[in-house]
Amino acid sequence: MWEWFITNGIWILIAVVAGFILFYLLRRWAPKAMEKLVPKQWQEQLKGTQRVVTWVIIGIGGVLLALAVAAVIVSRYGVDITPALDAVGGWLLAHGIRILVIIFLSYLGYMITRAVMPRIIERFVTVTGKGRRAKAELAKRSQTLSSVLTHTIGIFIIVVAFFMVLSEVGLDITPLLAGAGVAGIAIGFAAQNTIRDFLAGLTIMIEDQYNVGDVVKVADVVGIVEGLNIRRTLLRDLDGILHVVPNGEIRVSSNYTRSWARAHLNISVAYKEDLDRVMSIIRKIWEEMAEEPKWEPQLISKTPWLLRVNEFGDSGIIIKVVGETQPMAQWNVMGELRRRIKRVFDEEGIEIPWPHVKLYMGESQAGGDLTCGACSQVNPPGSKFCSRCGAKLS
Repeated sequence: MWEWFITNGIWILIAVVAGFILFYLLRRWAPKAMEKLVPKQWQEQLKGTQRVVTWVIIGIGGVLLALAVAAVIVSRYGVDITPALDAVGGWLLAHGIRILVIIFLSYLGYMITRAVMPRIIERFVTVTGKGRRAKAELAKRSQTLSSVLTHTIGIFIIVVAFFMVLSEVGLDITPLLAGAGVAGIAIGFAAQNTIRDFLAGLTIMIEDQYNVGDVVKVADVVGIVEGLNIRRTLLRDLDGILHVVPNGEIRVSSNYTRSWARAHLNISVAYKEDLDRVMSIIRKIWEEMAEEPKWEPQLISKTPWLLRVNEFGDSGIIIKVVGETQPMAQWNVMGELRRRIKRVFDEEGIEIPWPHVKLYMGESQAGGDLTCGACSQVNPPGSKFCSRCGAKLS
């Protein structure tokens, strides 16, 4: 037993220890190598992909080391593994290298697409929307389109690479392709709503109806767009509820933040107020606000449009005031205007009406009230006898 261990066992032990050491070094080396290969500006975006590739490298290296250790152990038992090694080596040379090249080129193509596509889309969107759209809106559209196109191209690359690898392994992919075509037709009939969602999503993106970051109303839901792809739109409303809206359900989309917005207020004052004075005060409040550093960038209109006396309300006269603002700023502007208008109206003694009712008892009949000569009781007009003493009224 000792002689066998001296002859064979010590080499087996050395092979196992060397395999563990090499695997440990490989596990420490692979993440560092990936960090050096991937540019720093991409590392945060590709963190998930980088982790997957790192573990693939570790897995492949571990398998190779395990095979090497197994070969040493088997050879020490006197088994001739040369034919097996020749067969494995021949397969690797014939197909393994091709599979690695396919995987590498697919990954490289996806990385190039992920790096280049945002720049191409940004340039295209900037050229087509120059002079008509704000930079922030162009950036949102570029981000949305580049994300969707990058993921679509990535899925296409994965499918193509998968079929190429199956072909190299030795599987006949012709039946798979034929089956995929038949399955595609069957799935198409069964998933008409999903296909409708895809087509509607493509229409939304091509027509640039809205992008991530816009406030929109779709399918009777109002909220900010948190996500958009060719199948669904994610909306977050003011209560923090996330709504998932299939694009096929969208018939009308209303964009509250495209290019510019409008602050729209209906201000009610009492009937007794001088309307010219009230309008002058409202205009002055807006113009003072437009000169302040905090609000000046948010206001496009430096003076408001006092469109008209809009309505004779039940409790007051309603004045319609509008003015253009930057996208997403209209709600802040309207809230601040209401606060300032209330304060100034209080200072100027201008009444902001509230719902109230004025009772009208009607006019007295001819002759007026009747006074009783006996007890001086005042009786309603038309009375014949006093309500207190019963005396006849003249």
